Amino acid sequence: QVQLVESGGGSVQAGGSLTLSCVVARPTGNMEFIGWFRQAPGKEREEVAGAGYGTTYYADSVKGRFTISLDNAKNTVYLQMNNLQPDDTAMYYCAESPWVLGSTDWNLQRYYKSWGQGTQVTVSS
Repeated sequence: QVQLVESGGGSVQAGGSLTLSCVVARPTGNMEFIGWFRQAPGKEREEVAGAGYGTTYYADSVKGRFTISLDNAKNTVYLQMNNLQPDDTAMYYCAESPWVLGSTDWNLQRYYKSWGQGTQVTVSS
């Protein structure tokens, strides 16, 4: 059974930075395709970034500000978030997909089968 544990959330002022981590614990093998998603109060969960098999993808709202990276040796995924804005306030989740996702489907939540519990990010103005 795959388990994902996020950490690194917190409270920052607008313009600040945070780095989220997601440790992927799996009985065998390396990480597969990993996505970061977020859900703000009263809103639906939305995609943030995805990475795997040499590719990375970003939602338009975070392009140029967020960077996703993988450390396969540590089975850990990072989300570096710069120039945070109040609209970035949300619970952030990492998830793993057993498939090789591409530009047209990395953002589709139904392809992700294992999810973490989330880490809260709060950005004040």
